[in-house]
Amino acid sequence: MPSNAEIAKDTIEQFKKIQRYMLAAKKENASETYSILKEEYLSLKALLNVIGVNLIDIDRIKE
Repeated sequence: MPSNAEIAKDTIEQFKKIQRYMLAAKKENASETYSILKEEYLSLKALLNVIGVNLIDIDRIKE
């Protein structure tokens, strides 16, 4: 079973990747893709909040 640190590390990496995709989708005006990515973004953001990760420095979307 993964430790809390491993879960946090993996989730942070996923969160950062989703944000990169969201920024690219927004730049390309891919609104449907952006919307789908936003659902994943919000889920990951909620999980990170629950495990106590400070998102101030890593949240580039700010929605």
